[in-house]
Amino acid sequence: MFEFLWHLGSFILALGILVTIHEYGHFWVARKAGVKVLRFSIGFGKPLVRWYDKQGTEYVLAMIPLGGYVKMLDERVDDVPEHERHLSFNSKSVYARIAIVSAGPIANFLFAIFALTLMYVIGVQSVKPIIGEVTAQSRAQQAGIRSGEQLVSIGSQQTQDWQEVTLALMQHLGDDAVSVKVETPSGSQNIKSLNLSGWKLDKRDESPLASVGIVPFRPDATLAIAMVAPDSPAKKAGLQEGDVIVSVDGELIQTWSSLVQVIERSAQSTLNLYVMRGKSGFDVQVTPANKPTEDGFSRGYLGVVPVVEPWPEDSIITRSYNPVEAIGLGVTKTWQMVSLSFEMIANLITGQVSIKNISGPVGIAVGAGTSVSYGFVAFLSFLALISVSLGVFNLLPLPVLDGGHLMYYIIELIRKKPVSEKTQEIGFRIGATLLLALTAFALLNDISRL
Repeated sequence: MFEFLWHLGSFILALGILVTIHEYGHFWVARKAGVKVLRFSIGFGKPLVRWYDKQGTEYVLAMIPLGGYVKMLDERVDDVPEHERHLSFNSKSVYARIAIVSAGPIANFLFAIFALTLMYVIGVQSVKPIIGEVTAQSRAQQAGIRSGEQLVSIGSQQTQDWQEVTLALMQHLGDDAVSVKVETPSGSQNIKSLNLSGWKLDKRDESPLASVGIVPFRPDATLAIAMVAPDSPAKKAGLQEGDVIVSVDGELIQTWSSLVQVIERSAQSTLNLYVMRGKSGFDVQVTPANKPTEDGFSRGYLGVVPVVEPWPEDSIITRSYNPVEAIGLGVTKTWQMVSLSFEMIANLITGQVSIKNISGPVGIAVGAGTSVSYGFVAFLSFLALISVSLGVFNLLPLPVLDGGHLMYYIIELIRKKPVSEKTQEIGFRIGATLLLALTAFALLNDISRL
């Protein structure tokens, strides 16, 4: 229950910040353009808190924290007195309306730059991209990439951590090949050619690294238990944090990975574990639960997390920059994420990225909760990523989104007259239906991951 409340609270906090930034962009530009703003609402439904400013704008915190809106004076939906018609949204030039509508996504991009800048000023601690394993018969193995090597660059992008590796790799989705510079443990550097011909992300939740056969280095997991999940088979059997698993059905266990293999192939089969708790040893009978995989097979689930050995000191780097350098990095990283987001949308349409990878509110909530637990810097990075995603999403040419409004205004510029009210209404209905279907699909994807 605590984990659920933590994720929910983090989700509401993150979404509240980003929606406020987005709507404030619309609000600020509307005010500058001389449009009267009737309401600035964070959330939908019944108002929980409301107040007014000197210009008569109503500010609302509403019950359902899943978005927000800025309501402006508009003759198309309001009865506007003659003396206020010059303050209505529809009375403004098409350029002013374009500025007001585009201000929301732009505010999200600017906030991402701010969050990343602050992150780089504070300092970013990350892990060097040292390869732990290379999957047999994979693209990485065929390129001659080896375990223990560090990824220095992919294409023209320098890669100092795994996030940069992933972003750089994703930018080459659809290419035939990409050059990869690696550094061996001895310090020599080599350039390898990674074949990407036919490369697709068509499996649910498979990372770009895993799909080319690269497994990041991680410290070894021990056989000691660090955490026992609530209501899990391990919890019901009486396992506790600090317990050390010695054997299964009389067979000594040497590594955590070998224990995982035994558990996964023993769904709903009773196992006899020999466990050390302090200086005392005892037998525990446990029946792993059945957790079906995506391809329909059964997989045993115990519900424990191992104690992991500490990271080697030379594998952790901390990077901090002066404000000028941080701003430059923030702008560069934001632009990289914006470009990659549009590329991923195109790849979803062409089928190079599976729609099974689309995530919704539950996925965002889990990401928010996890990033908060890692600290303020990780939360800033998460906010920047979601802020860019929110800005890009709102620029999609669906009539119910900002991008749909911009599409109508661009058509108006070309035709020299507005799109008819009937056409806009039909477009809004179609857009709302598509948006609802997309949200439902993303939610189902989230639920299937639980």
